[in-house]
Amino acid sequence: MSLLESDIAISVSEKIVNDVKQELVGSRKKIGSNTSKIVEDALKKSINDVMSANVFDFDEFIDSHEKPVNIVFVGINGTGKTTSIAKIAHRLKAMNKSVVIAAGDTFRAGAIDQIAVHAERIGVKLIKHQEGGDPAAVVYDAVQYAKAHDSDVVLSDTAGRMHTNVNLMAQLQKICRVSAPDLVLFVDEAVAGNDAVERAEQFNEAVPVDGSILTKTDADSKGGAAISIAYITGKPIVFLGLGQEYEDLKKFDPQWFVDQIFS
Repeated sequence: MSLLESDIAISVSEKIVNDVKQELVGSRKKIGSNTSKIVEDALKKSINDVMSANVFDFDEFIDSHEKPVNIVFVGINGTGKTTSIAKIAHRLKAMNKSVVIAAGDTFRAGAIDQIAVHAERIGVKLIKHQEGGDPAAVVYDAVQYAKAHDSDVVLSDTAGRMHTNVNLMAQLQKICRVSAPDLVLFVDEAVAGNDAVERAEQFNEAVPVDGSILTKTDADSKGGAAISIAYITGKPIVFLGLGQEYEDLKKFDPQWFVDQIFS
């Protein structure tokens, strides 16, 4: 029950419980050893195994991949997609990478202006069309600009959309078909719990995604969404958002994550 209260999906809870049972059944308890500590260590190991199954090194991927690397960001409204793009642009600039941002959210009022402010602050190129334009065309133009100017990375914003909206999910599929992204990253809030897990599963079926970014991790002590998303999608958690500043982005580290849950 405690696993379910931590917002871990039922199927993931069952896996972890079975892992712990296999670890403990038949093992001999040393005299004087702490039973609770033994169980906790087995639990830590199981969670670490889940989170380490598909570890992804973002920096290494960028360095080794043919440029420009086209990264498309997907998710619902209000989960921190645009802010996450800005944080990653800032990180890439610190790695001496040239960055182009595609203002692919042509639907939400003010979205283009919002990402334009970030692009100016960070000092990266922004490709935009008018509000209401074709987002696939924006992303395509950004990739073509990056190729012509020998840029390293394209970060493509997209409009937030509910995973249940068939038409908007079809539009997202078109964006990916036209621009052929090298990486599709799903963005959601760690505090959204099982709602985020369901959305991750649906987006992964539609696009699919290559990894996830969880925002507001600093407000979530349970870690259930991250564990469930990693297990159910079979794709890695790439970054954790830990605040509002550009520097508040942490590359995912399974051991650090497990230690935080049990601290």
